[in-house]
Amino acid sequence: MFDKILIANRGEIAVRIIRACREMGIKTVAVYSEADRDSLHTLLADEAICIGPAPSTQSYLNMERILTATVAMKADAIHPGFGFLSENARFAELCEKCNITFIGPSAEIINRMGNKSEARKTMMEANIPVVPGGKEAVYQVEEAKAMAEKIGFPVMIKASSGGGGKGMRISRGPEDFEANFQNAQMESVKGFSDDTMYIEKYIEKPRHIEFQIMADKFGHVVHLGERDCSIQRRHQKVLEESPSAAISETLRHQMGEVAVRAAKAVGYENAGTIEFLLDAHKNFYFMEMNTRIQVEHPVTEMVTGLDLIKEQIRVAAGEPLSVKQEDICISGHAIECRINAENPAKNFMPCPGLIKNVHVPGGNGVRIDTHIYSDYKVPANYDSMLMKLIVHGKDRREAISKMRSALGELIIEGIETNVDFQFDILSHEAYRDGDVDTDFIPKYFPDYVR
Repeated sequence: MFDKILIANRGEIAVRIIRACREMGIKTVAVYSEADRDSLHTLLADEAICIGPAPSTQSYLNMERILTATVAMKADAIHPGFGFLSENARFAELCEKCNITFIGPSAEIINRMGNKSEARKTMMEANIPVVPGGKEAVYQVEEAKAMAEKIGFPVMIKASSGGGGKGMRISRGPEDFEANFQNAQMESVKGFSDDTMYIEKYIEKPRHIEFQIMADKFGHVVHLGERDCSIQRRHQKVLEESPSAAISETLRHQMGEVAVRAAKAVGYENAGTIEFLLDAHKNFYFMEMNTRIQVEHPVTEMVTGLDLIKEQIRVAAGEPLSVKQEDICISGHAIECRINAENPAKNFMPCPGLIKNVHVPGGNGVRIDTHIYSDYKVPANYDSMLMKLIVHGKDRREAISKMRSALGELIIEGIETNVDFQFDILSHEAYRDGDVDTDFIPKYFPDYVR
């Protein structure tokens, strides 16, 4: 087992990893930018080291500085969390060259599955159902348009290296295709330095269903059930739940088997997520694979009782999985709300600033993952997420009631947040009935997505 782990991240996920390490008796090193000097993860870690100015390119995305810090602090492993360098194959490769364990899959697998067009091709070759579309990547608008017309409109234009909703556009016909393709490609170049695009059929009103998988170095792979991540704005998740109201036990078994088969097809190791689109007829299609722990992993932890961060660390240390597929049991229902420093009424405009007061809810089945506290200044340089509020109930109805109660009790003063918006979603009749898809927010809250 590792003696010391450096956490190459910030915010609530850094805090989450530090707490898991502490319980395992592993020392921790927090890295921080000048803007995060007073962030909670720097206070909770055994050691902390500044790695540069506020811009992420000069700190959390600076591989050289993070690796230098790891060597200087004599850490023997790096946990990348999510975002930043967590899916950067070059970083995983450099860790290996420096004899530092990267807590995640190999560089080869990250590279293979991180490129969405390559991942799609791999899944097609493994007979995994994929959304109808082109098998090869495209670069030129004329070539892409011809492919779109062959597939049939509407189509989804996607950046191969995309993530977080960036580099994605829906084209509903030839007349808007060129502009949408160019805009998506420009966004991809700006965000990922990659102009590689691919085209697939746009599935109308799908559910976004993802399966959590864990795999060890010995070829063992298990799935931990599904998460329904259909409530989104601008292709970014707002709240998640497990299990999905749309998934029967039979369908869960089928999709879980496919998820495991997909992971085995690439020789996957560590934590990962197989993402599917589920249409109105219960047909499911592989969309992409995330080669890291995800923001919404707590809902899976709540319904399975498995600590995914600890499992990641054990697997990275060369230990076998602590569970077999027959050990996995989905118990009750969990919901997670992402609490962000943003104003939904102003197109979800980020709202950094000084938090004057915080009161968090509690009680049986209520969990808070956060890095904020009273008098904490939210920097403008990073993602706007302040905390994750997670609840667990005996069934979906109880979980919804518990989440509404928790949201009603949550107080964050001094800055704008999306707490009221989350409460409105949980209170909506369609959501309570389980009638959701990826168009839920545009359909029922059109004023928020102008």
